[in-house]
Amino acid sequence: MLIVLRPGATAEEQRNVTDRIRSLGLTPHAIPGEDRTAIGITGNKGALDPALFACLPGVADAIVVSQPFKLVSREVKREDTVVDVAGVRIGGNAPIAVMAGPCAVESESQILEAARGVAAAGATMLRGGAFKPRTSPYEFQGLKGEGLKLLDQARRATGLRVVTEVKDTETLAAVAGTADLLQIGARNMQNFSLLEAIGELRKPVLLKRGMSSTIKELLMAAEYIVARGNHSVILCERGIRTFETMTRNTLDLNAVAMLKQLSHLPVVVDPSHGIGVRASVAAMARAAVACGADGLIIEVHPDPDRALSDGMQSLNVAGFAELMRGVRAVAAAVGRTV
Repeated sequence: MLIVLRPGATAEEQRNVTDRIRSLGLTPHAIPGEDRTAIGITGNKGALDPALFACLPGVADAIVVSQPFKLVSREVKREDTVVDVAGVRIGGNAPIAVMAGPCAVESESQILEAARGVAAAGATMLRGGAFKPRTSPYEFQGLKGEGLKLLDQARRATGLRVVTEVKDTETLAAVAGTADLLQIGARNMQNFSLLEAIGELRKPVLLKRGMSSTIKELLMAAEYIVARGNHSVILCERGIRTFETMTRNTLDLNAVAMLKQLSHLPVVVDPSHGIGVRASVAAMARAAVACGADGLIIEVHPDPDRALSDGMQSLNVAGFAELMRGVRAVAAAVGRTV
């Protein structure tokens, strides 16, 4: 249920509403919004009677929320959420944010060359994995703590914000000490302990869709974070597993349109993982912008054929610059900037 307060409702009236919610054994959640003050309610097992709240002083309306993902639903918040990542705004009418860099941090020279190249082409954020959860235990697992230091060095050299993956609660504090935007990878989308810990951390987070997860499951995973008080959540479509074998995954651009309809959270698309074929990444990036994505995350490596991970889907710096030219043209056609 969503309790909408009248314009000018006093702090005491709002406190009375939250006290009533808690007296019923439920949890109130203040919902940030530009055009109204609202309080969401979670914890109820069945429908609540709006009359429990509609009669309270300062209450304009009590609205039943039909979706199970209550706090991230458009029913609870009509306007787009804009997430601020160290000064880079993502969502709403903000420019389309572009995050780019290698799958994994491999060396000082590699990450600095990648960072300078993507910054020159127009990226505002540097992606790069320090901790790398891999399918095989024998594959490169990342430079870990040393990788975080190199990401920080690249940030200081270029001014790019850093997005990097956190793979578990044990390393969360270390990663959060460096990252401007925490990435939860596809394999961890339903790692509920990690979701709850990040919810308590109050740091911007990029939540990737699981490779076999539905749109609803992605939104429910986001709900775990928001329910703990962290409203700075960005959703990421990165491709799902289907019967198709010609591409690494199937980039589900249907999800962008559906997520924008169902939720107020920003939506970013990862065309690199989405198709997994270097020659087609730029085309999928343009398509993502055309269908309403608020941002892109692109894998870029100075020498993709020698990359320690995901080289087959990584662009070189020149290829990324060409991608950006196409993305800007499409963005202008749909009334957006990059």
